Amino acid sequence: MLVVIDGLTPEALERGFDEGRLPALGALADAGWTGRGTSVFPSLTPVCLTSIATGAFPDVHHIPHLVWYHRGEERVVEYGSSFSAMRAVGARQAIRDTVFGMSGEHVSRDAMTVFEALEDGDLAPAAINFTCYRGRTRHPIRLPALARRNRWYEAVYGPRHFFFFNVFESDRTGSPLAVRSRLGGSIDDYAAVVGRWLVTRDAFDFLVFYLPDYDYASHLTGPDGSLEALERSDTALARLLDAAGGPEAFLERYAVIVCSDHGQTPVERLARLQDAYPESLEGVLALASNRAGMVYRLPGCRLDARALAERLDEEPAADVVLFREGAAAVARSDGEELRFALEADGWRLEGDAAVLDLDRYPNALERSWRALAAPTAGDVLVSAAEGWELVDGGGRHHLGGGSHGSLVAGDSTVPLIAAGFDSPPFGPEPSITDLAPIALRHFGLRPPHSMRIAREAARA
Repeated sequence: MLVVIDGLTPEALERGFDEGRLPALGALADAGWTGRGTSVFPSLTPVCLTSIATGAFPDVHHIPHLVWYHRGEERVVEYGSSFSAMRAVGARQAIRDTVFGMSGEHVSRDAMTVFEALEDGDLAPAAINFTCYRGRTRHPIRLPALARRNRWYEAVYGPRHFFFFNVFESDRTGSPLAVRSRLGGSIDDYAAVVGRWLVTRDAFDFLVFYLPDYDYASHLTGPDGSLEALERSDTALARLLDAAGGPEAFLERYAVIVCSDHGQTPVERLARLQDAYPESLEGVLALASNRAGMVYRLPGCRLDARALAERLDEEPAADVVLFREGAAAVARSDGEELRFALEADGWRLEGDAAVLDLDRYPNALERSWRALAAPTAGDVLVSAAEGWELVDGGGRHHLGGGSHGSLVAGDSTVPLIAAGFDSPPFGPEPSITDLAPIALRHFGLRPPHSMRIAREAARA
């Protein structure tokens, strides 16, 4: 079982343990192993969850951001930065892209998901509310008339047992309406009911139990003010442990990993990435959300990627600015520059290595390189400075709350708990891209090539 608590930081988890407010998570931690891992870049939920599902970085799975420009269709794809941002690109299209298009069309067919690999191995995967869900089993939508009226999919392909916010439900579980009260933890409660039903029947070999309500609360109040929401996530997990007969009985049946997809840091100041690229600059499109942005060169653009990046040299919200130049990648920060490239014998560096200091930006070389190599990514990538957020296409933000997306450690470090394994399943530098391969090896399956190429190249 893979439990993903969206947006959970190691510090928030440790505080919950110290105050004795997380009995279910504490029981798993006491019975197993705890540690920290690293997310991908941008550290935004669609990118991160797709990386978890595919065991790969954006260069392989092709989901580059929460909002991005589809060069083939010449339009902006928006996965739900805010309702205002969705309305700015067309709410119906944004909903279609988020619920159906991402897994069905946008995730590269060259990137196999853990659900596909398990079903190919004659195992029964399951997922609850997980947005990158592509599998081998056809699931009709529960609202076919709505799908036809809006030209959406009447069916999608997901894991054998598939539950997605009441839109898709492979089994009748007696679950409540998922979207009732985000602040009250209604989506986590829905997941708990479905998860309990599955555990009671021992209906799966592998389950992704996704709990997003903590991230929602942390966006509103900040990562230091959301412990009550984390308690509700713990309660949802506890219902699964209870369904198995308690923590000990649960761990006799299941190996479990608990993680988050990214962290969060406080938002104190705002900036508009678009202001650096006025309308007089023909052929330039700047897109941003949370703490990461991308700049695209469109037809008619007379500036190369370097010139577009240099326009951000005096922008305090832009901490690290990345672009490709020939066979190398370039990172700029505070007027300094680092060129880097992944070669057969490791990383080749030229310039100031402190620009991507690994203590401040964990696994920055690999994460930046893979993000820039995604064919759907912008020509310039922007990682926001501490305390800054880049307002989205609808002008919305999380000022006074929390946000994520950048390369900094606070946005990029995730807690890890593993229990029910004979030994810790992680290597010395864990990444969320390791989770799918770990699951497959647990069942004696060899991870597909798409899951192996990134991590093997980096470790080499």
